[in-house]
Amino acid sequence: MVEFSAEEWTAILLSLRVAGVATLTSLPVAILVAVVLARGRFPGRALLDGLIHLPLVLPPVVTGYLLLVLFGRRGVFGAFLADHLGIVLSFRWTGAALAAAVMGFPLMVRAIRLSLEGIDPRLESAAGTLGAGRIATFFLVTLPLALPGIVVGAILAFAKALGEFGATITFVSSIPGETRTLAAAIYAATQVPGGDAQAFRLTLVSVVIALIALVVSEALQARARRQTGLIA
Repeated sequence: MVEFSAEEWTAILLSLRVAGVATLTSLPVAILVAVVLARGRFPGRALLDGLIHLPLVLPPVVTGYLLLVLFGRRGVFGAFLADHLGIVLSFRWTGAALAAAVMGFPLMVRAIRLSLEGIDPRLESAAGTLGAGRIATFFLVTLPLALPGIVVGAILAFAKALGEFGATITFVSSIPGETRTLAAAIYAATQVPGGDAQAFRLTLVSVVIALIALVVSEALQARARRQTGLIA
């Protein structure tokens, strides 16, 4: 039976906390952005789409550095947050959640957008003919139909946030008990003599959680395709 030390449990629980906060706080924004990209027709739409997906193609260290420049203690936005609101993100677990949210955001937006684009517009039109306004149609028809994609997007973003390393360690470093998540703890374990066993245990946890997330995501995607009539 695999037994974990107090330090390892701290890293595991911190990772779950960071990934959970990152996913929940970015979900409403992801839904809004997905709606804009799926339904909007405006100049600069392609540029917005590119900016949203930029973290997927940039080296994670670059994303972390940009977060440090923007939200660091003396950053463009970080200085205002620290001086006027008392919010400090760099080298805090909240900063790790921000980095994780940024890295998982494109996956969440893409899944929700594809789900929205798969909705039959005639269903929304039918709601309109029955007297429902645009806002009511969105919450009563569009959002429930897009729910499988929303759930899939949230799961993928959670899994991505759970395994995030490059952007996180660049922005908030690896402080035990504060910002040392699973990925950072695995890296730290590989750098010390005799740390292979700890690295293996934490890697096993990461693999199990990620595999569960991917299996659930695939099952929900299949269900969404059946509901939209894309497969028998």
